[in-house]
Amino acid sequence: MSRPRLVVFVKAPVIGGAKTRLARGIGKVQAWRRHRAMTAILLRRLTDPRWETVITLSPERALRRRFPGVWPDHLPRVLQGGGDLGARQARVFAHRAPVCVIGSDAPQITRADIAAAFSGLKRHDAVIGPAEDGGYWLLALNGPAPEGLLDGMRWSHEETRNDLERQLSLHGMERVRLLRRLRDVDEASDLKRG
Repeated sequence: MSRPRLVVFVKAPVIGGAKTRLARGIGKVQAWRRHRAMTAILLRRLTDPRWETVITLSPERALRRRFPGVWPDHLPRVLQGGGDLGARQARVFAHRAPVCVIGSDAPQITRADIAAAFSGLKRHDAVIGPAEDGGYWLLALNGPAPEGLLDGMRWSHEETRNDLERQLSLHGMERVRLLRRLRDVDEASDLKRG
């Protein structure tokens, strides 16, 4: 089996290009600074020789740009491609190996969380990192994922994780391990909570 792969979904760290909901509460420049800092910290913290770390990014024009101090130059980069989050994640889960997907919205993620996800795949069909807002901050599967697994999901919704668990069950993936619950930073109110 191929080496496990950690795939980090990110948007280019440009003003107005990411964290638009957060920007409504704290302004575009502050949201840009938060996004850059969270992304840089996560990529440095989570890079580990036990797995391959890959950045999957948008928009397409960011593929060849350098963002010193944010995206390490040594990490491979691929485009997310089109479609909703389900379509973009499905492409990542076509890889024939254990794959763990995260975003850059939960700054508390640690190497131990990623290691626990890959370890959990030895005895479970899927590993989910539940988010406080009803979504998830991590999804790990042994690829390739069943076709249509992520179809029909309500994204950025309080029922997103429930939709995911329902889809997993419908595809015969009933052995699911849940990791610790974390808080996504999507809006200004998320910064105020401890």
